[in-house]
Parts: sequence; structure tokens; C-alpha cells
Amino acid sequence: MTVVDVRKDVGAHSMTIVAEYPATIARVWQLWADPRQLERWWGPPGYPATFTDHDLSAGGLVSYYMTSPEGDRYHGGWRVLRAEPPGHLEVEDYFADEAATRTPRCRSPRWWSPSTRPAPAPPA
Repeated sequence: MTVVDVRKDVGAHSMTIVAEYPATIARVWQLWADPRQLERWWGPPGYPATFTDHDLSAGGLVSYYMTSPEGDRYHGGWRVLRAEPPGHLEVEDYFADEAATRTPRCRSPRWWSPSTRPAPAPPA
């Protein structure tokens, strides 16, 4: 994945990251739809992910944890807001506790696939 643009809107508490994948839309959807494939890609190097729940339908929940090199587990989850295979996925991302319950540590970002969003405007 290559990040091609990052746009921040402090007033709206939002950050948009635009990335390109060297794969077809269908192949990228396969990655998101299969938790075993997603585990091989999600998270920073050295912190392998384990997905414990994976309902990628609208209203579904996805729960996971990443394990540090020291063995500490960092839990998180997504609430699926919209899922339209293979071109659109929108989720709300959050930190979670060991029971996969959402924690209030920070604002929950929303992210989505770019298929239905306009391309970023070129710099002026």
C-alpha cells in the first residue's frame, strides 16, 4: 500500500489518508473479507494481528488484538457502517479492552474505501 495523500482537518477532528494498492479492487476486498489474510497485513511490523470476530456486513463488528514483541496485547475493533463488496467499506475504528468492549481512550475515527469518494484535488 502506497500512501499518496494525507489531509488533516483539525476543526472537524478528521484526517483523510489516500492510498493505492497494487491489486484489483476484487483482490483488495478478498483481503478485508478474510480474517486470516487480513492478519498477515494489518498492524505495524512486529505486532502481529489476531482477529477474533469478523462480521464484515453493515452493522457488524470486527474485533482483533495485536501482540507486541514483549507479549502485550493491544485490542481494537471496527463497527461496520457500510459494506458493499467489492468496492466500498466504511468502518468506525476504536480501541477495546480484553473483552472486545470499546474503550473511551480517544475519538473513534471513521475510514472507508475510496471507490465512492472523490479523488483529492490537485495542489493549487
